[in-house]
Parts: sequence; C-alpha cells; structure tokens
Amino acid sequence: MRKSVKKSYNSGSVKKTITIKASKEKVWRKISNIVGLPSWLVDVKKTVILSKKKKGVGAVRLITFADGNKIEEHVVAWKDKESFTYVATEGLPLRAYVATISIKAKSSKSVELTWQSYLNSKKMSQGQFLQFLAFMGSFYEASLENLKALLEK
Repeated sequence: MRKSVKKSYNSGSVKKTITIKASKEKVWRKISNIVGLPSWLVDVKKTVILSKKKKGVGAVRLITFADGNKIEEHVVAWKDKESFTYVATEGLPLRAYVATISIKAKSSKSVELTWQSYLNSKKMSQGQFLQFLAFMGSFYEASLENLKALLEK
C-alpha cells in the first residue's frame, strides 16, 4: 500500500548575487531591456512586450522557453538605474511569484547584481517544492553567469 504524500501550499525565497566587472550604466542598460532576455536567460527562446509600455511600471512581457512553456510577467516597481520588481501572473506552478533585480555600484567598473524572489506554490508536496526552489536557484545562477560573461566581454 502506498503512503499518500501530503500536498499543501509552500512558501520560500531564492536570492542570488553576482559581481560583474562592468559599469553600472552598461549593466542597467542590459537588464532594463525587459525583452532582451534571450541573450542571457537560460533556455529563453523569445520575449515579447504585451503592453504599450516597453519599460517601467505597467510593462508586461511574455517569455517563451525552449520547451514551449510561457510565463507572463508584469513590472510592478521601477527605480531607474537601480532596480525593478515584477510578478508572474501565469505559467508557473505557483500561486504567487514576485522578484526584484537590483544593482549597486561597487566601483566605477564593478557592479553587484542581486536577483531575489518570493514564491508561494500551488498544492504540492514539500519535497516537490524544495526541488522547485533548488531548480530556481540553479536557473538564477546559470542566467547570472551568462549575463556576467556577456557584459565582461
């Protein structure tokens, strides 16, 4: 007889930070182009704007991944040349996902970039959720390494 796995809502967060040897302006120009994701985000096939706004609060993007999955994201906070926050409204096994990407100059040619998020799952086992959190952490790390390599060329 199989033991049933208890499924519930789970909450957690992911935070990754990386130092990039590039000017703050160069890093901001890249990350604030919210449809420029295919150049650095892992497995992104394309990103399109769904709103009239191309950046800032109210901008909406649709991300299509290599496996065909799609995620719609809305920018909900924007601090020019410092940070932006977005929420995913569909496409993830989550009830809530909010993330902030922020940059801080360490020197004129070095920036610390932090990508952090809060997640609340649809009903799943704690093991499934921990696996998903680990996946998100790996996804953030690999994507930030791609961004670093691109900007340090």
